[in-house]
Amino acid sequence: MTTAVTAPIAAGTWTIDPAHSAVAFSVKHLMVSKVRGNFESFTGTITIAEDGTPAVQAEIDVTSITTGNEQRDGHIKSADFFDAEKFPKATFVSTGVAPKGDDYVLTGDFTLKGVTKAVELDLEFNGVNPGMGHGPVAGFEAKTVLNRKDFGIDIDMPLEGGGVVVGDKVTITLEIEAGQPA
Repeated sequence: MTTAVTAPIAAGTWTIDPAHSAVAFSVKHLMVSKVRGNFESFTGTITIAEDGTPAVQAEIDVTSITTGNEQRDGHIKSADFFDAEKFPKATFVSTGVAPKGDDYVLTGDFTLKGVTKAVELDLEFNGVNPGMGHGPVAGFEAKTVLNRKDFGIDIDMPLEGGGVVVGDKVTITLEIEAGQPA
């Protein structure tokens, strides 16, 4: 039985496998619970230079959002939130990576709804596995918290008794498997 190893990831281009990856989010709803959802369509690459320096590029199709409620999904795609007709894609381009204890911090420029901001993601490298005959695979988990208002999603829906329908802080969680052709 072969197990994952945490040796450095090999140089070259690694392609994110959407069938074995997830781009998910959660946001406070009615001040007491969270709405969770994910994006079903996304692409990306991780390019490792010969010196081991990584570069990450990713694109998310915001029209592929799903929260388990079609009416809510439609509202999130509207101009009140993503304005997906005008801005159908969100992008991430890394600017650096630095060690943080046993893990890493991945920095980059995230663009959503036409607004680009620098973001930091807490990144865990899960290792590399030889794969199943199609080349090696590498696994990563990353997480960040964004303020939706920083990206022009500034709809306020106050509640009668105080608070708001949708919180400002949005937690983004990534589970990524990327492969390198044999």
